[in-house]
Amino acid sequence: MSHNFLKQALIQNQFDLDEPQQKKLYRYLELIQQWNRVYNLTSITDFNDMVYLHLIDSLIISPYLQGTRFLDVGSGAGLPGIPLAILNPHQAWVLLDKNNKKTRFLTHVVGELHLPNIQVIHSRSEDFQPENKFDGIVSRALGTIKSFAETTAHLLAPTGEWLAMKGKYPEEELNELPDRFLVKKSVKLVIKGMNVERHLICLSKVNET
Repeated sequence: MSHNFLKQALIQNQFDLDEPQQKKLYRYLELIQQWNRVYNLTSITDFNDMVYLHLIDSLIISPYLQGTRFLDVGSGAGLPGIPLAILNPHQAWVLLDKNNKKTRFLTHVVGELHLPNIQVIHSRSEDFQPENKFDGIVSRALGTIKSFAETTAHLLAPTGEWLAMKGKYPEEELNELPDRFLVKKSVKLVIKGMNVERHLICLSKVNET
């Protein structure tokens, strides 16, 4: 495992993180590897692959985040929420997952890495009733776009956006979207250093835009 490999991947993909931020990302991957033996957090276990397919894959949506309050639904091992919260310490993040083992891992990471801008919630999205709604709700490979939007509609601020992270362009899923959801943009994302297909679909509520 190499700090230098992580540093080069960040530079290659034009992410300017200071040394403390880079150390947090590195330690985060170490914690995933340690806990993964018992908690089955990810099927990707090679450190170099994790740098690209976990960290860079999460960070590349940062330019599309609008606002200051964000929700990562079905956060799992903390992706994309933890890398994005490290990159953007001015943003407030809530990591939501219904799996108790995963929220225990997330709580440990937040404590060890001293990430005061992250709150971990163990709940189903349908049952979660926060005081304040979110400027952006993010999901990474969590079910269909339709189910993602429908189960979290009560959590989105009137001017907020959903950000659905996908591999291949999800044409069928977009065709199934009800009229009350508007596709604002579809972006083909590029991870430099890995030949993988990535898309970001940004949605809003039709009646409140």
